[in-house]
Amino acid sequence: MMKNKAVVLLSGGLDSATALAIAYAEEYELHTLSFDYGQRHQREVEAALAVARHYDVQEQKTITIDLRAFGGSALTADFEVPHATSLEKISQEIPITYVPARNTIFLSFALAYAEVIGANDIYLGINAIDYSGYPDCRPEYLEAYERMANLATKATTQDGRKFHLHAPLLRMNKADIIRKGMELGVPYGLTWSCYEGKDLACGTCDSCLLRLNGFKEAGLKDPIGYLPQ
Repeated sequence: MMKNKAVVLLSGGLDSATALAIAYAEEYELHTLSFDYGQRHQREVEAALAVARHYDVQEQKTITIDLRAFGGSALTADFEVPHATSLEKISQEIPITYVPARNTIFLSFALAYAEVIGANDIYLGINAIDYSGYPDCRPEYLEAYERMANLATKATTQDGRKFHLHAPLLRMNKADIIRKGMELGVPYGLTWSCYEGKDLACGTCDSCLLRLNGFKEAGLKDPIGYLPQ
């Protein structure tokens, strides 16, 4: 029996790896899509490739675009990445690590890829609870994009297909995501979350803090290496 196809946005981080594991458990034929967009933390591109290999995906594509042309973020311009921010503050404001329109850009590529290969399902690891205040990680954003996707393509307007955007982690906190991933055997030691992109994670940027707090609340040890604090 042929499997249904799914496109999974795979950054190489903890959340997207867990979303991939969920799609894998749901027995889709997996096609993963990653981006080298000029980000400070290039290490995540290598992590995405490693995670894709682990799950033996049908096809892994890495798309190169240069969002440094616009800047506007500490991940794509010469701004300092925030460190040692309180978890409360992380959840209350949009930080300088927000990359303008990033999820909209990535989902547009995923939609095009899905239309071409005959996949009606797109998975992404966005989360609306333990997240860094990003507006494109909210449920209303996801719902609006899915409506747009089903208006914008030949696949939907002529061929009768319907696209579904799956964000299985949307209403889970980081500890719950990690617990779910451990249940599914996610190789978290292959993932990368740190914004600084060094050989060892910094342990103090917003992404590291959310990750470390998630492992702590889950009662587990993070398998990646961190700089001594």
